[in-house]
Amino acid sequence: MKQNGTLSNTPSNDTMVEEVGDSHLFSSIDTPMRPDAFALEDDTKIELIEKHFRHIMEIMGLDLTDDSLKGTPKRVAKMYIKEIFSGLDPKNKPAITLFDNKYKYDQMLVEKDITVFSNCEHHFVPIYGKAHVAYISSGKVIGLSKLNRIVEYFSKRPQVQERLTVQIANELKDALSTEDVAVVIDARHMCVQSRGIRDSGSSTVTAYYGGKFENETTRKEFLSYLGM
Repeated sequence: MKQNGTLSNTPSNDTMVEEVGDSHLFSSIDTPMRPDAFALEDDTKIELIEKHFRHIMEIMGLDLTDDSLKGTPKRVAKMYIKEIFSGLDPKNKPAITLFDNKYKYDQMLVEKDITVFSNCEHHFVPIYGKAHVAYISSGKVIGLSKLNRIVEYFSKRPQVQERLTVQIANELKDALSTEDVAVVIDARHMCVQSRGIRDSGSSTVTAYYGGKFENETTRKEFLSYLGM
């Protein structure tokens, strides 16, 4: 990089931003949100995104008078707010239903192969794969479908897989009032497959083990159910 007429080894801001994105770093457990994130109604957000996405398409030289393209800005805007990024809005958080553990079941409960479909926060391209979650009851049990909905809720936002794993685990711990929670996610990243290194064969595995799952025997039992 040339700086003030001399050569410098200091990377530019653009270079550093790109390197951070490719390294899949994340800044906090919480999804980074502005304080005024929900000041606008969904319909207003859709209207604004439609306008800006139309401008992006025009900059790329696309003809928005074409029948196939003219509805795309609105479709993308609705998809962002109502579907793939709906997990940003707390009002979409699933209500958690708990039941007394009347069966006195004191072993781990494992829900595996939960579909994960998210989007990388660095390039806004898909992350897809499977999540496997487990817990040991401290007196309450959760409706099985709620485990899937918790995974879905935190997936539906711009994400980093490490953060997604921890967010799911923390939600389960809070809901079930127990530290005895495990989460494993095995996913593929389109930012790796379709750009950059273009490696279509690799996947990323992240894990969280809390409470009794930190014990090697318990952890191995959990992983054996997953075939890992």
